[in-house]
Amino acid sequence: MELITRVDLPAPPFTFAYSDRLLLLGSCFAEHIGLKLHRYKFPVDTNPFGTLYNPCSIASAVEILKSDKLYTPADLFRHNGQFHSFDHHSRFSSFSEADCLEAINRRLAESREKLPVTRVTIVTLGTAFVYRLKESGRIAANCHKLPEKQFRRYRLGVAEITESLRTVCRALWEIQPGMCFIFTVSPIRHWRDGAHENQLSKASLLLAVDALVKEYPASVAYFPAYELMMDELRDYRFYADDMVHPSALAVEYIWERFVSGYVAPPSLEAMKEWDKIARALEHRPFDERGEAYQKFIVQTLLKMERITQKFPSFDIRNEIDMLKSKLN
Repeated sequence: MELITRVDLPAPPFTFAYSDRLLLLGSCFAEHIGLKLHRYKFPVDTNPFGTLYNPCSIASAVEILKSDKLYTPADLFRHNGQFHSFDHHSRFSSFSEADCLEAINRRLAESREKLPVTRVTIVTLGTAFVYRLKESGRIAANCHKLPEKQFRRYRLGVAEITESLRTVCRALWEIQPGMCFIFTVSPIRHWRDGAHENQLSKASLLLAVDALVKEYPASVAYFPAYELMMDELRDYRFYADDMVHPSALAVEYIWERFVSGYVAPPSLEAMKEWDKIARALEHRPFDERGEAYQKFIVQTLLKMERITQKFPSFDIRNEIDMLKSKLN
């Protein structure tokens, strides 16, 4: 007996493995997935501009990554004592102009270095609504709590969104022609937009992604994170206390569905093996000098060696060094 409606996941046109470098861009859900990929030791670069919610800001970020632009004081503004960039999340903001610029430009340099060898980009779209500054006409990736009267808020049309996503793909293909793309729509509801407006926003994003998948079926795919949340996890026990964001259990479930479809089988086996090791490492021993724990260290080091032999890009040097330092 089936007690839930299942969301069928079609076979994707491509998978990725530990040998593939990944770039993640977009909303809070991209951050969740990025953290999990990082935990499982995938070579991943997550949100070099910080969290981005709308497709226009994501496209703008990619265009800047593709360029040789460096940020200067002219690109910043000051509000409530801090320096901010309209292109960046507030995690880059600082009371020091120099520190703000250093963080922005350092992060840009790190991402630009990795782009030519990046094979898969995962983009999570949060909303079709944008905030355009009345004074300059530019769309802000983050409003940094400026007064709402300084912005014009409106919902992008499907054609505008599709063109923004096309810009993302084409800009990155200029750097890495073999790059593949996975688009998702965030399962986080933007409740401030209202129930109906949130649905219109999500629908606009879904239609735009569908158009792009049909345009580039071999290299662009869609993962239905939003549908999994709305249908398979259609119960408030799968939401956080705010009743808007997915709970940790929901994120874990969607993550498991994602990797089961998009991670190549050999890498999926390595993930399971590493998960057992990582969980074992989290336990604190009663006696680090005892025979049982010393035996555990030796056995674990052998398991780690086997993983790194299979997957040279699997970077667990810190964990290996930590264990070796505890050997008698």
